[in-house]
Amino acid sequence: MVTPAPGDADRLEIRPLTEATIDQHIDAITAIYGHHVLHGTSSWELTPPDAADMAGRAKALLTGGYPYLLALIDGRVAGYAYAGAYRPRPAYRYTVEHSIYVNEAERRGGVGHALMLALIETCTARGFRQMIAVVGDSQNQQSIRFHEKMGFRHAGLVENIGFKFDRWMDQVLMQRALGDGAETPP
Repeated sequence: MVTPAPGDADRLEIRPLTEATIDQHIDAITAIYGHHVLHGTSSWELTPPDAADMAGRAKALLTGGYPYLLALIDGRVAGYAYAGAYRPRPAYRYTVEHSIYVNEAERRGGVGHALMLALIETCTARGFRQMIAVVGDSQNQQSIRFHEKMGFRHAGLVENIGFKFDRWMDQVLMQRALGDGAETPP
């Protein structure tokens, strides 16, 4: 399904999170996300949610028919990705917004790339036509370049709408067509 990074070829596995496996993996998911909340700008939360909150979020996505994927290395959660509704109104039903979080120890090892490829494939197979990336800081050039390499194009910039780490942050919107995109009706 996914081409992993060369060093992880035998160790990296991408698989869906299911309601049956949430309890098994939620502590690792919560720890990864908590690190990003406390030390990064990809999440604009200020306080890391607990495992019960994270499990509730995962269940809501799965119940809504959205994909939630895990990257496992030697059976351990190295990262996760999911897609959810871009906006709640029905006309947006073919557009998803995605999130990817990678364990700090696994960054730049191909985990994010493998997750994104699998998420794009899964969302396309489920009939979604557009994927939106909301990059939570215009200074996060690594994330912007990553999305560009994954086929996203710049769609907009919303300036100075978030305040974290004692500074104002911009939000960068990027977009990628899935499947036929807007070329044909859904």
